[in-house]
Amino acid sequence: MFNENGRVLVLNPGATSTKFGVFSRKGDEVSAEWVRALRHTDEEMAQFRGLPAFAQLEFRAGLIAGELETAGYAIESFVGFGGRGGLLPPTTCGTYLVDDAMVETLRQARRGEHASNLGAVLALHFARAVGVHAYIVDPVTVDEWQPCARPSGSPLLPRCAVGHALNIKAVARRFAREHRLDYAKLRLIVTHMGSGITVSAHRDGQMIDNNTPEDGPFGLDRSGSLPVRALIRHCMSGRFTAVELDSQVFGEGGVSAYLGTHDLKEVERRIESGDQFAEQIFDAMAYQIGKETGAMAAVLEGHVDAILLTGGMAHSARLVAELRNYIEWIAPIHLYPGEDELLALAEGVFRVLAGEETAKHLAPTE
Repeated sequence: MFNENGRVLVLNPGATSTKFGVFSRKGDEVSAEWVRALRHTDEEMAQFRGLPAFAQLEFRAGLIAGELETAGYAIESFVGFGGRGGLLPPTTCGTYLVDDAMVETLRQARRGEHASNLGAVLALHFARAVGVHAYIVDPVTVDEWQPCARPSGSPLLPRCAVGHALNIKAVARRFAREHRLDYAKLRLIVTHMGSGITVSAHRDGQMIDNNTPEDGPFGLDRSGSLPVRALIRHCMSGRFTAVELDSQVFGEGGVSAYLGTHDLKEVERRIESGDQFAEQIFDAMAYQIGKETGAMAAVLEGHVDAILLTGGMAHSARLVAELRNYIEWIAPIHLYPGEDELLALAEGVFRVLAGEETAKHLAPTE
């Protein structure tokens, strides 16, 4: 039976941070009681360089437990746990029960290593200590694409749905709720602008297409689309290992590769001090986001009810102003700066605990 006085703990591990929070629910309203974001230094993370994400489990779990104890929260007081979903096989939208099979799938990391792979295992780590369940919500591999979005131009290299689904879907639902509209009847473009950028098209309550970390605009540390033939020559030069090449496009690409920083505020400070190259790169990123937004408007056949801008970079007045010049003609723009991923996780867990949603099980893989 659902205990309305119960609390849930939700966890969102990132490449250089661990965000977590305690949430409660009164009626239909889920709210944060306490939220913490731990930043991990280069020195702290150096011990895990070259190792699977799972090698960080005890390190991160220990930090979380210590912070909870300091804040006065006993692990036994939580009625459920939620973790950010990682690089799983393609899934439908929803809340999933974390079990050993899911953990093993993430451990094998066949779709890649990423800190988000730790979300489910961290949640299960704490849940089992209490004897309750752990869940993930709208993992990064949510796949609601329409069939024509899948071919890439080569049958050897199909496009695969990966993106910031958790925050994107939460913001789309939030917009619909605030405007007393039915998400399933809206045509939306939702753009998450964090370290990476996901521009997505929504129709009939589904995210029917979006750019992935391997294409689309470059972001603060990701390269986005690259000239294919030049990339082939670069990869075949023999100068770099596969790990180094991967880092050049995911982690050390984009703004970071050009300017040596992935701090947007630092980039804006340089622009204000007269750095023309920093301004050129900033403008190029805004230009590419605008181009991708136009592409998603075409996906929606020109019928767009609203454009929602979210993620950390949506705090930048300069970036939003530049984007307005490119895209405001398409549809009204609504800002949701930052990310609501912890809240979205908590809402999904509470929906299951209250019996409003049935937890799904990840399909077994070979």
